[in-house]
Amino acid sequence: MSARRPNIVFMLSDDHAAHAIGTYGSVVNRTPHIDAIAAAGVRLDNLFATNSLCAPSRASILTGTYSHVNGVTTLDTPIDSAQPTFVTALREAGYRTAFVGKWHLGQGSTDGVDHDPHGFDRWDALIDQGEYHDPRFLSPDGLRVEEGYATDLITDLAIDWVESLDASASGDPWCVLVWHKAPHRPWEPDAAHAGLYAVDGPGADGAIPVPATFTDDLAGRSDTARRAAMRVADHLTAEDLKQPVPQGLSADEEALWKYQRYMEDYLACVASIDDNVGRVTDWLRERGDLDDTIVIYSSDQGFFLGDHGWFDKRFMYEESIRMPFVLSYPRGVPAGQALDRIVTNVDLAATLLDAAGVVVPERMQGRSFWGDLTDPAGAQRDRETEGFYYRYWMHDDGSHQVGAHYGYRTHRHTLIFFYNDGLGLPGCSDRRFAQEWELYDLEADPDELVNVADDPAYAAVRADLEARMWLAQKALGDEPHPDQPVPHLVR
Repeated sequence: MSARRPNIVFMLSDDHAAHAIGTYGSVVNRTPHIDAIAAAGVRLDNLFATNSLCAPSRASILTGTYSHVNGVTTLDTPIDSAQPTFVTALREAGYRTAFVGKWHLGQGSTDGVDHDPHGFDRWDALIDQGEYHDPRFLSPDGLRVEEGYATDLITDLAIDWVESLDASASGDPWCVLVWHKAPHRPWEPDAAHAGLYAVDGPGADGAIPVPATFTDDLAGRSDTARRAAMRVADHLTAEDLKQPVPQGLSADEEALWKYQRYMEDYLACVASIDDNVGRVTDWLRERGDLDDTIVIYSSDQGFFLGDHGWFDKRFMYEESIRMPFVLSYPRGVPAGQALDRIVTNVDLAATLLDAAGVVVPERMQGRSFWGDLTDPAGAQRDRETEGFYYRYWMHDDGSHQVGAHYGYRTHRHTLIFFYNDGLGLPGCSDRRFAQEWELYDLEADPDELVNVADDPAYAAVRADLEARMWLAQKALGDEPHPDQPVPHLVR
């Protein structure tokens, strides 16, 4: 590997499902520029969010810690920016650093804690979720409005910052986070891509394919899952759909019409992101920096694209927790790889610091997988012992009413415990908040349609996964609720 320390361009989108990316096998759209990064380097096939929400995932990516350590457990818990991140470590090691785009981790210090981005030579952050058109940006210079489309503007500002470094001729490596708002709800495309995936649009061949599980009645799931308010048929709003529902449709026809409208705009927003990914890689190539730059494209979590009839995320189900992640670095990462090792968003900080030759702060809980990328033939791993711990904290939120839960996932199984914020303990008469278990055999049931938590044939599997979940929780310092059942062997 070259002795030159790599530059880093980390492009992150919001709610971009892996199954809406070509290299991950999408059947609904095309993403040639994102796919090109994977072809030039590596695609991670088993990267997962440990808390599938925008703000918590971004906090874990930055800090290399789980939600209970970095403090960002929900959308309403902003980050304490004084804590170390991979960016502060890079900067202390001589990197020039910048952030542009969606921060969504709180801003200002109205509660006595500073929530603005720290560790950056320059930052430009959208306000809260940000606007798609003519968005407001906050920087150390104050608040301003930039005319144009957010995805284009974020790319422009990132490129402008890197080019501003040329005048200094310092030769220091640089890291820029290009963190997009799109394709977050309410899915507002720009003029260049609007209608691209309409039934008669150039990006679609007729109607957008419907997931096989679109009509799932959720009979195999817990009460907690069935009461979630995220059905395409029932919970998309007028703002989401942007036009009246046609008259005279049956209930099934209306659900399919809403799915088509939702996906048209969602995929058009993704197309704009893909074009801007291409702008970045073309720009790096023209500068002669592509070979010496780690280029990453990822999303802060997955998203339901009509799967099980849903949109949104939150749940510890495959479409929600699986994060796309492609990376190229021609100087050090062989092309054409697909890594199937289980890794999480908590591991990304340590991995980037390892790539830059920077010591990983002890506080970080993640583990670097950089060696697997640079020397895939020498990677040592055991599929039988791999797994990760998940926790969703935002119990019964006003928007989607998803119950709080823990879980543990291996290559073969997913175990979920809906502890529902400690409610529904023995004697509780309100079944909405009862504690419930789910267990899925991902080999026999990849769509997670059959809950086998109470199937005697899976009793030994469940017992093993329960123990692994509690052991992981204990090792990470995320103590279980005192009223929750914990196997005696891990007390």
